[in-house]
This record gives sequence, structure tokens and C-alpha cells, in this order.
Amino acid sequence: MSDVHIPALPATRGQRLANEEYLRDFRARDAAIRNGTSWKLERLQHFEEVGSPSRDALRRGDWATALRLFEEGRDNLRGIQADEEARGSSFHRVRVVEEPLTPYVQWELHSLRISAEYGERVRILPAKAVAAAEADGVLPELTIQDDRVLFHVVYTPTGAPDGAIRFTDPDIVDPWTAYVRSAYAAAEDIASYFDRAVAPLPPPPAA
Repeated sequence: MSDVHIPALPATRGQRLANEEYLRDFRARDAAIRNGTSWKLERLQHFEEVGSPSRDALRRGDWATALRLFEEGRDNLRGIQADEEARGSSFHRVRVVEEPLTPYVQWELHSLRISAEYGERVRILPAKAVAAAEADGVLPELTIQDDRVLFHVVYTPTGAPDGAIRFTDPDIVDPWTAYVRSAYAAAEDIASYFDRAVAPLPPPPAA
């Protein structure tokens, strides 16, 4: 990708949601999708996951436990995918990565590789591919549900969840949907990226 200009995302045209309110709204809208397509653009290189034992293990530097817990979550992923297939819902994720990988991203890519095995459509985009679009700041964290509702997901400076701004105006949602679709088309499937750039890495430090 070489887009110098990205779509507008004026906060004043959206509705600010606290974290719990955002999660409730997101889950309700997600469960209601029938024969729809959703998208996620993930850009930050470090997050503080909440309620994840595997993330806690990474924080302790216990890499073996972090990976084991991913493996133990396969049945849950299988159930999620079965539900999405029954509803005709498909989810696409574009994960922007900087190299060398941060410990968080290395950890996350192990999780996403397994998710992809069960049907999540995950592709990897190098940060250099969006550098021209980031002259005024990094790309936002976005989730777009059913091509209709856009959540600009907000995080604290340390990477902790801080709610979201919800947009429903097609003049905002449609250009961003097109942008993320374009990014997805330009990105590499996680399977090939993982085998080349992630699998050979040693365990990361605690983070």
C-alpha cells in the first residue's frame, strides 16, 4: 500500500463509549450479524490484554505456559467459528507489524495463527507499507461490523483498553471499509508470514 491520505475519522461525529458499554454493544451487534462481513485493523505493537491467562504468562516471562494455554483454547475457537459459519458471518483481520517484533506481537501472532486454522481470515502487513499514510500519526485501531458500524477502539498510553468511539455515518464507515479491504488485499497470509518470520524466533522476554 502507498496511500498518503487516509479517510477522515472525526471524533465529534461519533459516540464515545466507556469500555464496558463498548463491549456490550460490540457483542450484541456481532451476535446479530447474518451473512455479513466484518473487518479489523490492528496497528499498535503493544497491548495490555485484560483477563487473559496466556497474556499474564507472557508478562511473567513464562513462554511455555503462554503457548500451552493457546493450545488449550482450541475448542473455544472451534465453537466460535462454527457459530460464525452458521450465521454466514466472516471476520477479516489486518495486523500491521513492525520488525523486529515486540514480545507482545510475537505472542499475539502465535494466537492468530491458531485462530486462522479455524477460519479467521488473518493477514499481515509490514509497517513500511503504511508509512506514507502515517505522516501525522499511526493508523487507528478499528473494527468494522457488517460494513455498517465502525468502532475506533481507544487505548491508554500504556496499551490498556479505554473504550471506543462508535460511528454509523456511511460517509465515515464506507471509506474506512474500503481502506481496510485494500490493506487486506495487499497483506500476506499469516501462515506464510508465521513460518518465515515468527516460528524461528526464540522465546521473547517478559512483557
